[in-house]
Amino acid sequence: MGTSRKTRDITLEEYSWDWDETDKDANFRQQVAMYTQVDPMPTIETMSRNKNIPIGAIVKFILVKWGASGSDGLLELGPNVIKQMLSAIELAEAEGTDKDRLEAYWKLSQMLSWLSVPLKDPSWQPGRSDG
Repeated sequence: MGTSRKTRDITLEEYSWDWDETDKDANFRQQVAMYTQVDPMPTIETMSRNKNIPIGAIVKFILVKWGASGSDGLLELGPNVIKQMLSAIELAEAEGTDKDRLEAYWKLSQMLSWLSVPLKDPSWQPGRSDG
């Protein structure tokens, strides 16, 4: 099996943007504008030196890991849980009342409480009964 090494030159640049509430990507653009004001290279150079990993490999890891984070989250929670959570929010928004939104919040808090049981109780095991 042969190996192929692609290299690319990338210019790290700042992004400026004026808020536009009609832009469906406004939140993302605002975050890009905010985070690109900071130079990430001192941190990446330190990681590279301390871990003895090439800078390009660390940058690639960060980009791929961030790019896959949505899929990772979906895989960890599972599509049914995501659908249930979205359903609670969509129903509340369709009704449009504070009462319905509060009920959706309660439903979401119950789902998250259930999902966090193994995090709160390290000895918890599926199917085990303490009774």
